[in-house]
Amino acid sequence: MDLTREFVRAKNPCAEGYRWFLRHFEVGGNYQELLDALVNAGRVDDACWLLSQFGPTHTRLVLDDLNAEAMVFSGSLEIRGNVEMGALLRVGRNLHIGGSARIDGALFAGDDIRVEGQLRCQGTLEAGGDIRTGWGIDSEADILCGGDLRVGWGLRTQGKLSVTNDVRVSQDLVVAGKIACGKNLRVGGSIATDDTLQIGQGILAGGSISCATHLNANFGVKAGKDITVGGAIRVGESLMATGQIAAGQGYGVFAGLNVHVDAWFDSGKVCASARPESLISGLWLGTCPL
Repeated sequence: MDLTREFVRAKNPCAEGYRWFLRHFEVGGNYQELLDALVNAGRVDDACWLLSQFGPTHTRLVLDDLNAEAMVFSGSLEIRGNVEMGALLRVGRNLHIGGSARIDGALFAGDDIRVEGQLRCQGTLEAGGDIRTGWGIDSEADILCGGDLRVGWGLRTQGKLSVTNDVRVSQDLVVAGKIACGKNLRVGGSIATDDTLQIGQGILAGGSISCATHLNANFGVKAGKDITVGGAIRVGESLMATGQIAAGQGYGVFAGLNVHVDAWFDSGKVCASARPESLISGLWLGTCPL
């Protein structure tokens, strides 16, 4: 796709950026060539602006490996081996990495991100579609996923975790910020957050669940160990743990909130090693297997 001066001017670019464009592409130029030129000139923000204005393409690029300071690609990018990036890697559509990836800045994909190995990202990690890794994810900033999140090992981030659909993590899930999941959260190990746990459907954890503020889930919650929350526990259906269930001081434990009282025995029960001190709703059944 070629971009003419008229096309670019119609998007109301900044004056400095438009002057740069006229100096280097007097009569316009190829879309991807323009993105590459902007990145090579150190104008990465301008390249990202251009991609956001003109959108992704169906172009596909395949490389053996990638080691660069920054890259903005309009289509789908496949790397057969490993990736090491500095400030930014942004693709308009899908990103597939056959090895592992270390991104010292941010990573963005308009559609899916798939990494067969380990993914380490210092900046924001964002995909408009799914994020899938064969190994773990280690992030220093927010993780934003517009589809499903699937992690072969564990996930740790110093930011928040926001996922539109389902989350499945094989080992531990450790998040400094808020965890927001639109559907189900399933973790083979433990779940820990220093903020709120907000789940659109249910939670299943093989280990403990630890939350510094409130835990909210519209369906049921099951934990293989303790459920310890600094605020209130609000669960739409059953609440079950092999260990203790504890809300914060002065807060209540609410189960069966989305179920008729007559159905609590099936879908509104509460099971733990001991009766929660602040249990307000739900049918207490004592200890029970998960």
